[in-house]
Amino acid sequence: MTAHSAHSATEGHEAAALLERTRVVVNPRLRSTVETLPGSLRRIAMYHFGWELPDGTPAAGQAGKAIRPALVLAAVQALGGEMEPAVRAAAAVELAHNFTLLHDDVIDQDPTRRHRPTAWTVFGIPDAIIAGDALLALSLRLLAEDTHPASRQASERLAACVIELCAGQQADCAFEDRSDVTLEECLAMAEAKTGALLGCACALGALYAGADGEVVAAMDAFGREAGLAFQLIDDLIGIWGDPARTGKPTGADLAAHKKSLPVVAALSSGTPAAAELEELYRGPMNAAAIRAATEAVERAGGRDWAQMQAADRMARAVHHLSRAVPDLAAAGGLLSLAEFVTRRSH
Repeated sequence: MTAHSAHSATEGHEAAALLERTRVVVNPRLRSTVETLPGSLRRIAMYHFGWELPDGTPAAGQAGKAIRPALVLAAVQALGGEMEPAVRAAAAVELAHNFTLLHDDVIDQDPTRRHRPTAWTVFGIPDAIIAGDALLALSLRLLAEDTHPASRQASERLAACVIELCAGQQADCAFEDRSDVTLEECLAMAEAKTGALLGCACALGALYAGADGEVVAAMDAFGREAGLAFQLIDDLIGIWGDPARTGKPTGADLAAHKKSLPVVAALSSGTPAAAELEELYRGPMNAAAIRAATEAVERAGGRDWAQMQAADRMARAVHHLSRAVPDLAAAGGLLSLAEFVTRRSH
């Protein structure tokens, strides 16, 4: 094992331990909050989080990786704050994230999430959308009811973040009907859709640690850049991911004609493979077309560009973090989480 791979393994173990600790601390708050929903809404949400089967009987499912709440708590810790008072804020961020997942699954018509049928396929589109709306309301209520001095600022920041990520989602949908999407537009969309919430999670942690505005802004910037790296890797997984790990079919993003970052990089390359990909994207995507599109993205340089861009965004993230936490040794949790989300198998 090389020194680098040993370091990555250590960071991976540290991140896994941090995510597990976060789930132990945050999930009870998350679950007790979801259980306050009225009957049918509660049932859909409990199913979505993996806690119940469609008929309401208990299930041993996992409520997600808990990356965003872990970022809240790791940011508090990096700045010397107390984690316990921030658990409510961490749960609020996770509820907001799951609001987006319920809606995204409907928009993308995704049949599976976390290796089980998506909520809309089980309960229908209207109920899945309404349950998502309820989760967003719960997230804002958690902060509104919080007596912590930072709760008002946190509530304002989370609400602004949700508006930004809705704009990012809307742009993502609009791109599917356009053939002239630029890489700059695509990166801006990814920052809004993914980076904003990771940035918000880190900023909330800073607020709950009592940090000043400059440190809060630096933490937000760290999360945004790490979020862009995360989205780049996620987009790579959307094309080359192992279905056994992702729970989604191979080439799912290509099948949906998604203008993901590697695809837009490939389409913008001016290569023969770019023209081939553009032609494929005009027609239906059967298994043969997905294979051909996958190869075209790679030959046009989309895969290499996305991998290099992810590394660059992580370097920028660490730079912003060093402004907030000059002694990066104190920010080990945040660094291990950032490393974890950009080292996932694809």
